[in-house]
Amino acid sequence: MALFAIVIALLLEQIRPLGAQSLAARQLRVWTRQTAANTDAGTALHGWLAWSLAVVLPAVLAAAIHLLALWAGGWLLALAWNVVVLYLTLGFRQFSHHFTTIRDALEAGDDERARQLLARWQGGDTSRLGRGDVLRQVIETSVLAAHRHVFGVLACYGALAMLGLGPAGAVLYRNAEFVRRYWQRHQAAGDAPVSQALLQAARSAWRAVDWLPARMTALGFAIVGSFEDAIDCWRNFAARFADPNEGVILAATAGAIDVQLGGGAMRPQPAASAASIEAVRAAEGLPGQPPQLAHLTRVVGLVWRVVVLWLFLLALLTLAHVLG
Repeated sequence: MALFAIVIALLLEQIRPLGAQSLAARQLRVWTRQTAANTDAGTALHGWLAWSLAVVLPAVLAAAIHLLALWAGGWLLALAWNVVVLYLTLGFRQFSHHFTTIRDALEAGDDERARQLLARWQGGDTSRLGRGDVLRQVIETSVLAAHRHVFGVLACYGALAMLGLGPAGAVLYRNAEFVRRYWQRHQAAGDAPVSQALLQAARSAWRAVDWLPARMTALGFAIVGSFEDAIDCWRNFAARFADPNEGVILAATAGAIDVQLGGGAMRPQPAASAASIEAVRAAEGLPGQPPQLAHLTRVVGLVWRVVVLWLFLLALLTLAHVLG
């Protein structure tokens, strides 16, 4: 069932992608905001309560509906429910348009437009970035987006689906990633402040939820890329990144396609000049070639090969289950 649900959901998402203003996205924002507003009292206990309501409760409901569908309507009804949930939580089109428009601007030589598009995607200041830094950050951001919107969802979905919980893993992963990002962004903007206890709970929970999926994604990149170089970068450079899970993914990506990464996590303060940024990177000894336009094509190929790898592994597991 899992294999068919993933394939159907990916096809539907390619035909009719969901945007940030879809009904499901708006309802998720409302739910996340209301849970914080009604339960965040500034203590660690209330922080974990708010996180559980925002993340765990929807995952439990997804599993309960899956089990009810199996009991009431058989595997076809359960399959339909899995497809619906995966369609809402999984997909390339949630981020690929950013990547495509920036790549087109870079190919046209319009570096200023590429910086503006990157700033719109990341929500930060990119005015001081040179062409190489723009390329580096596009690669980093797109790889992490592919992990969070596709491979991480697949990993959690597959793990809990094998336990008979249906799409609960996909809901758990997507909501855990969203609430951490939503609360952190609005806290920084000052328009929807939440307590530090709630932010800490969301960050800690996200690191725990993403620990195994991040390493599965990194291993997938290593398998379909340059395996020895990816594992070597993973072992020697992942710990240099501020976020350990992101470090694993970006280090493996750097080795898999032979590109110098690290700007997103090791960058000095924005006021620093481009020359000092390059000097710091040279001192750090980060591996790979300086980012070039050709690396964007390599990233696309790397991501799609991992998708094929995932589907192949799921097909093998499905076949083993049928024959067993």
